Amino acid sequence: MDKKYFGTDGIRGRVGEFPITPEFIMHLGYSAGRIIATTDWHLAKGERPTVLIGKDTRVSGYMLESALEAGFSAAGVDVLLSGPLPTSAIAYLTRALRLQAGIVISASHNPFEDNGFKFFSSGGTKLPDDIEIEIEAGLNNPIQTMPSAGLGKVQRLKDATGRYIEFCKGTFPYDLDLRGLRIVVDCAHGATYHIAGHVMLELGADVITICAKPDGFNINHECGATHIAALQNAVIQHEADLGIALDGDGDRALMVDKEGIVYDGDMLLYIIAKHRKQKNILKGGVVGTLMTNLAIEKAFGELNIPFKRARVGDRHVLELLIKNNWQLGGEGSGHILCLDRHTTGDGIITALQVLYALRDTSLTLAEFTQDMVLFPQRLINVNVPKGFDFRNDLTINSSTQQAESDLGNDGRILLRASGTEPLIRVMVEGRMKQKVDHWAEQIATAVQHAANLQ
Repeated sequence: MDKKYFGTDGIRGRVGEFPITPEFIMHLGYSAGRIIATTDWHLAKGERPTVLIGKDTRVSGYMLESALEAGFSAAGVDVLLSGPLPTSAIAYLTRALRLQAGIVISASHNPFEDNGFKFFSSGGTKLPDDIEIEIEAGLNNPIQTMPSAGLGKVQRLKDATGRYIEFCKGTFPYDLDLRGLRIVVDCAHGATYHIAGHVMLELGADVITICAKPDGFNINHECGATHIAALQNAVIQHEADLGIALDGDGDRALMVDKEGIVYDGDMLLYIIAKHRKQKNILKGGVVGTLMTNLAIEKAFGELNIPFKRARVGDRHVLELLIKNNWQLGGEGSGHILCLDRHTTGDGIITALQVLYALRDTSLTLAEFTQDMVLFPQRLINVNVPKGFDFRNDLTINSSTQQAESDLGNDGRILLRASGTEPLIRVMVEGRMKQKVDHWAEQIATAVQHAANLQ
């Protein structure tokens, strides 16, 4: 059974447009609540199952939080509210407090007009497909509110921020610190605004925090991991050693060195994996995605590090890691999974793992990666009619085959449909930028032509 609302990263959309409406979200909370309420959790007599709800800093979070908690309460599930916290903090606290589920109200790196929902299991991992399908099926049932004596209660979780800060610090080796480093942290006016800087500061760094004044409307606006120029400028202006850019919900990170050069998720994954290989603490291999730069795959081969590609999306990376009993994987966007540190992607922990490699080796970002040069990569998004299938079009296939022949073993072409928008993403990479640009534009033109004919 296909899912109608849950995508690769939960439910997401424009606030006020279905399904991101108060009515739907209350029903979503009720449906999820009924599944939780009827599961055998071995609770003490009279104890109700409890979920934790967190959010980022979007103004719509207040409205959607109220609707969601109303649905859970109607289903007989107690609710703890954390206020603004990173997605990964909710995953951690759900597991640490032995709660039955955690929910984050966030649209991650999207603009403030959007919002969405990510669900975590009691173990702090994304919900499996069968549970998401069951939640969707429950949306067809009417809300039948529990009697007053059985309604769920709602209360604030005390010191959620402090608990999470200590957790993050605990993932960094106790025999190392960040003294002597000047670090700029860009919080994207998002969920890490009151956390990320404190973590680095308490580990000894000289910290300059930027974009940490959320007003409900400025999340991700010309800042954070999706708009890296703000961090680049701040690092150079403050003569910092490096910078860290997080996104709105804090689950992805990019970094910038003292020259303003950007290190994306592929490079950060390479740094962490290479360092673990050097210390003989890398368990198994590394999982990337279909979008991971080909140069990374070749570099791992030279280091004798096994490498596998998953479908795009951190949940697919996680599935492949679990299948292979590995611990490290991630995406170029900055979603990195270090399963020996956390159950889900965490931008702060990603940055700390990179800083661990740098402090342990006394190298800079540039020095650690001096042998690594990413292949030029071009990504073009082509607007298409909903449901457009590019796979059997002769013109598209012909252009793709010509590109593959020209690029040879030092290039890749990937066409995939977006999981959230009516787009076909055309990605081409290779050693020569001119060829990469040429074939990306040729294939994108073929896709657009075929879509127009439909």
